[in-house]
Amino acid sequence: MKNTKYFSLLIFFLVILSINVRAKSYKGAEYRTKESFLYGRFEASIKSAGKEGMTTTMFTYFDGLPGDDWSSSKWNEIDIEIMGRYNNDVQYNTITPGQANHVRHQYVNFDPALDYHTYAFEWTPDYVAWFIDGVEVYRQTAEHIKTLSRAQKFMFNIWNPQWATWAGVWNDAILPAFGFYDWTAYYEYKPGEGDYGTNNNFKLSWKDDFDFFDDTRWEKATHTFGGNMCDFLPDNIVFENGKMILCLTNSSNTGYADNSAPAIITARTFSTDKILAFFSEQVDKVSAENKSNYLLTSGQITSARLLADNRTVELTTNSSTFNDVLRIIVKGGVKDLFKTPNTSPIQSWAVKITKEFSFPLKINVGGKAYSDFIADREFVTDTSEYGYMEKNSIDETNEPVSGTDDDAVYQNCVTGLAKYLVRVPKGKYSVKLLFSENYFTQTGKRVFDIYTQGNLVVDNLDVFQRVGKYSALEIELPAVEVYSGLLDIHFAAEIDRPILSGIIIEYAGATDVEEKESLNLDFHLQQNYPNPFNPSTTIEYVIPNVETGYIPSPRHVTLKIYDIVGREITTLVDEYQQSGKHNVEFRMQNAELSSGIYFYQLTAGSFSQTRKMLLLK
Repeated sequence: MKNTKYFSLLIFFLVILSINVRAKSYKGAEYRTKESFLYGRFEASIKSAGKEGMTTTMFTYFDGLPGDDWSSSKWNEIDIEIMGRYNNDVQYNTITPGQANHVRHQYVNFDPALDYHTYAFEWTPDYVAWFIDGVEVYRQTAEHIKTLSRAQKFMFNIWNPQWATWAGVWNDAILPAFGFYDWTAYYEYKPGEGDYGTNNNFKLSWKDDFDFFDDTRWEKATHTFGGNMCDFLPDNIVFENGKMILCLTNSSNTGYADNSAPAIITARTFSTDKILAFFSEQVDKVSAENKSNYLLTSGQITSARLLADNRTVELTTNSSTFNDVLRIIVKGGVKDLFKTPNTSPIQSWAVKITKEFSFPLKINVGGKAYSDFIADREFVTDTSEYGYMEKNSIDETNEPVSGTDDDAVYQNCVTGLAKYLVRVPKGKYSVKLLFSENYFTQTGKRVFDIYTQGNLVVDNLDVFQRVGKYSALEIELPAVEVYSGLLDIHFAAEIDRPILSGIIIEYAGATDVEEKESLNLDFHLQQNYPNPFNPSTTIEYVIPNVETGYIPSPRHVTLKIYDIVGREITTLVDEYQQSGKHNVEFRMQNAELSSGIYFYQLTAGSFSQTRKMLLLK
């Protein structure tokens, strides 16, 4: 009996030791349904964590059946992954048997970390379609959709992948990170019987407002998996103020708590008199724009402006020359946005001096330096002046390429890239994109879209259809306007993976004075005209530059009319709008409106302004 007792104790301590060895340094969270679903529409309102090196997700996943010998040959998964490294991108994916990925990087005209948006996907036997705020943005219908035939659990999680090429370089300073979920809903696929979704083929089965943990429907995960740098911890799923909050933390400070002060993690020159300081988290506008909170080792700071990502502070200096030993010192006083704010300590950070390229700039994408083409590289936010973000592979061929004398450029390419970024001064540019299809021998095998600075410039590009195999294709974008200091070329797959072999960038001159000025205007709501009015009047307003970090992004704008006692009469604007001047007509269509004073209110982010107008009948 004594030996049995000691043997049992030994087994107990070995189990504890094994758990500790397996435990990971970071703690994430996963919330999953107990029930599995075959087809339907899945929706949720989400504000992502928005920090590099991690992802905030919504997905369905087949995790096997009781007694089932699960393997990758049975893989079924449908994903929405909001990668924190991007502020204008949402990743979609279906993963089919054999763990085959079908990825699209969807450009979005907002920062997913700044506000709630409704994300959804419809899964049917014939298609998977993704939606943002009720609008379909992408659809897959190829043969692989038919292999998505297994009932899947509905899940949300937050985690940090070990693959820096996909998720970005990890930095402990960004912790803690929080993904916010306002509500979720599941609609059954009921063709001919439904009342919602595409062709009214879906019917609401249930909705959860996340007011509490409903353990009859959901469970909190306690596992991890390969490539995930965190364990899933039930304590990192918190319900507060009608929201579910998924937390990514270290092992010492779990749950919805923030004891970390904001700190600079990147600083670089932006133009001849500006520096961009990038904080580890979103910061308070008043404290961030207090120029007395900062010092430079060379020159003085004349102003500080918080950009719309709430993490990047643009510092203007009186210096026209920067050197490699320049440092920025945060004297303390910058606060974060947590419910009990943390205040930054004294910190000194070396400022990266942005390299100035000579033009034309030629890049051998996926290849080495060749002739007057410079070698390619991966874009890393802290250090890079140019490069690709994400890749599936770098493909090479020795086959001659027709239509060019620069075979060495077209014989290699990056496949599966999400973006190509180049730091350039403000101005207009002619951008030439170089392609060669060196793999497929049929049309319709590789199709993708291209965006520059948020504008769709190439739709449904099929290189083979345009020029065939082993043949050079050059697409010129003659007037790309860059205000943010970063040329952003965004690739969105329709079928298979995007490719790129080379880039040639030429400076085409300054932007128009009027357009430059419009980016620096303040919010302003003009007096309506005519005023008094009957039966209509025009309201003008100005939305200023709202760059989120380095990438321009519009704000959500509402313009509403109220009567003298504060009752809402109508909503004239409720949408995302670009910077610049806007105008809208208010026409009196309600015969019951009487003569008198009315108010119109413009709201955009934290900005709000109200003016009064007079109706005379």
